[in-house]
Amino acid sequence: MRSRLLPLLIVLMAGVLLALGIPLAASLAAAQQQRVVVDRIDDTTRFAALAQFVTARDEQKSVVDSVDGERLHTLRAELARYQQLYGISAGVFYRDSGAMATAPKSWRLPARGELYDAYESALLGRRAHDPAQVWPWQHRRLAIASPIVRDGDVVAVVVTDSPTGALRSRILHGWLLLAAGELAAMVIAVLCAVRLTGWVLLPVATLDRVTHDIATGRMKSRVGAAGGPPELRRLIRSFNEMADNVEAVLDQQRAFVADASHQLRNPLSALLLRIELLGLELPEGHTEAESVMEEGHRLAQVLDDLLGLALAENSGSHLHPMDVVAMARTRTAAWRPVADRAGVVMDFSAPPDGTEVTGWADPVALSSALDAVLDNAIKFTPAGGTVMVVVATAGDSATIVVADGGPGLVDDELSRIGDRFWRSARHQNVQGSGLGLSIARALLSQGGGAIAYSHHQPCGLAVTLSVPGAAPAVAP
Repeated sequence: MRSRLLPLLIVLMAGVLLALGIPLAASLAAAQQQRVVVDRIDDTTRFAALAQFVTARDEQKSVVDSVDGERLHTLRAELARYQQLYGISAGVFYRDSGAMATAPKSWRLPARGELYDAYESALLGRRAHDPAQVWPWQHRRLAIASPIVRDGDVVAVVVTDSPTGALRSRILHGWLLLAAGELAAMVIAVLCAVRLTGWVLLPVATLDRVTHDIATGRMKSRVGAAGGPPELRRLIRSFNEMADNVEAVLDQQRAFVADASHQLRNPLSALLLRIELLGLELPEGHTEAESVMEEGHRLAQVLDDLLGLALAENSGSHLHPMDVVAMARTRTAAWRPVADRAGVVMDFSAPPDGTEVTGWADPVALSSALDAVLDNAIKFTPAGGTVMVVVATAGDSATIVVADGGPGLVDDELSRIGDRFWRSARHQNVQGSGLGLSIARALLSQGGGAIAYSHHQPCGLAVTLSVPGAAPAVAP
């Protein structure tokens, strides 16, 4: 969720910054150009004031008196100095495009283009004050024209043709500063988005972790006090209340099973004793009492297994680092006499001597789970078969694989093995209650372990017990 929410926030913030930055960049460029335009208008106005009193040309003759000649000389000198200082071409042109004074001297109006359009507009009495915007990537010049009015008529036009290199540099510099500000704002926005996302999703991540813990059997896990929006804090309180109620119901269920198993055990023992005494009084050859006794003993085993399952599910785990090889070797040796009586060979395999396989588990729980699996393997392996016990490491876990030589299970049965009271229809004649592997799973899950089932070649079932190789993380 974090990987989806964080990019969304970043994209939205980037969109907001771009929506603000692009108009601001355009406004900055327009302001820089407007400063230049105002400056050029002031210049053209000053030149228009100098040229205003130069006598207009007649249709037949040029300038005639010395006063006009002095004024014209002054105008030309001012234009020349202006062009030398600023590199801006400037000129005063009559209505017929003829030059009154220009700098440089050879400069003339073009027949078309932006400069000529500004000149034509000034002839109509309009001062050029809003030329097209110049952008940093455009290598163009800026044309400004102002009319020279005498007696209400436009008699000439002052035109300037400015290079835009400095203007484009200032615009680009302003844009770089703006981009730096936008970048800094984006960094701040990303940091805020990260903090905001973490603040919003922290309760969700904690809730997800605790939900996983409860789903894997750690019913004591709860979500601690955390920040986040009020809705998520309220959800956490509701989740903790739900977990408390579920745990209470499960505790009541386990207590009922344990109490029922314990309370039924005594009447059943008394009943079996009475049946045994009754059987002594029956005539020889009567088999019904033996059948009743056999069913009674089977019921007693079911009650014992139910009590063991209830205790396994309700007992807390005490995890310690332990030598899995030594424990597995000890339990295999303990079951070897049972295997010998059944005609089954016990084969134990472990890493080379000196190699220790360490696992974090409750020693009693792991050994009890291994006992249940070994009992099951010996029970289903025919005489002359082999039960193999292999200790190894798999990634971050320590594993014990118990493979028997029995008939095994089909794929559909593999998905059901370990369910309470479930037994294959082909094995109903084998003594057992169907709770042994359920007890093993309950014992392992208390400490973060697991049990898995697979086919064993060429025949039989392989049961893998796995425990963490390092201390499991403790849920808050």
